[in-house]
Amino acid sequence: MEQVAGFIKKGCRWPTLVFALVFLVMGFCGTGVCSEYSRSDYQQFQHAIIDHRNRLNNNFKKIVRKTTRYIIVHTSELGLSTTLRVVSRGKQFASGHTTPGGHAHYVIARNGGTYRILDKQFRADHAGLSMWQGRQNISSVSIGIELVGYHSAPLTDRQYRSVALLIGILQKVYNLDDTAVLTHSQIAFGRPNPWFPKDHRGRKRCAKNFDRSRAGLGPTLASDPDVKTGRLLPDPYLAELFYGKQPVVAQVAATAPVSNLISKDNTAWSIAGGDYNSQTTSYVLPGGRILSGDQITETIGWHLLPVNTKVLLNQEVATKKPDAPGIPVKVITDRMTAWSHAGPAYRFDSTIYFLPSGTIFPGSRIADWDDLPKNTQLIVGYRGPFIITGERTAYGIAGQKYKDPGTVYFLPPGQVKTGDTITDFSNLPKGTRVYLPLDDIG
Repeated sequence: MEQVAGFIKKGCRWPTLVFALVFLVMGFCGTGVCSEYSRSDYQQFQHAIIDHRNRLNNNFKKIVRKTTRYIIVHTSELGLSTTLRVVSRGKQFASGHTTPGGHAHYVIARNGGTYRILDKQFRADHAGLSMWQGRQNISSVSIGIELVGYHSAPLTDRQYRSVALLIGILQKVYNLDDTAVLTHSQIAFGRPNPWFPKDHRGRKRCAKNFDRSRAGLGPTLASDPDVKTGRLLPDPYLAELFYGKQPVVAQVAATAPVSNLISKDNTAWSIAGGDYNSQTTSYVLPGGRILSGDQITETIGWHLLPVNTKVLLNQEVATKKPDAPGIPVKVITDRMTAWSHAGPAYRFDSTIYFLPSGTIFPGSRIADWDDLPKNTQLIVGYRGPFIITGERTAYGIAGQKYKDPGTVYFLPPGQVKTGDTITDFSNLPKGTRVYLPLDDIG
């Protein structure tokens, strides 16, 4: 009722007062949009925030932000543990250059868990080269929120709930309306490059999959203010995504996974944006060779990247070879998540996960890649299992390909091998499972 008292003291007319009362009854949080969450929801959320500030790099210089005009939503392009380390401790580049951390105020895990990285009063270095409504250096006037995940894959319901609560709180603290909430892809801009002769949008694809409606937000501005005034050239893809006649970001883009593989229509630019030539963007060629973005021009050329080259963002240093050529078994690490290995196929029945405990799951039973422990192994594009028995041998299952490197065996209690690494097929443990590539199934 304090808000109502304020209206009365200001001599508010009755229609406005009634409007304010309706907002209060419905859970108004100071943004101009009614909230579906109760006061109790907000209190429980605030109490559940995990304080991660003691992990901040000691070299990070805390600078009090003079004003707060925006809330910027990012996708981390990494799993949870690596996201927390990078935003707190800093980035490490192949050149030896490092950053002092402080790259976000908050991180929201895929299970909805929320981490406070830096007190909201300080400036976080999260937006980089950025512009909105003619103002540059958006990091100095904004709060940065990292959503663990990838811009080409859907975010989770739990993330949307947490980010809605967090944004509601921040909007009330800083008196911000919904148009002040933007994605990194909306505000980042790039300098001239082979695709654009002038400064342009499109440097980041970060959080292009963010569905505002699922976060309880109204629409963004009807057009890009810096493109409209001619300060920046438009990125055709993002222009259609955010400001087209029927923006698709809240429907298709937010729910349908997009491949991180190079194809005729899915170029390095459409996947990575302005990070296409960054040393922290890794290109995994079909044969297993790995090149960083700053090596492509002199080694292959951007228009000659082979189809099915995998694009990995935010790799900090040169990516270690994820898989030896011809070896189908992939391993989950801090940096190589299920999405990094399999892309949208991470949740397919044909992607099989072998957990360190010996448990086996198809992708359709994996709720999320952050639930998977390190050293989980996976194979992509397989059918099975076919169980070896006294009457059914490896040869009887796989034919002449039973010894092939593409034929995968699970030997109880938890050993994953390929056909070319098994020397004695006559003494395989009882219950050995065989997995065959989909291409080999008639």
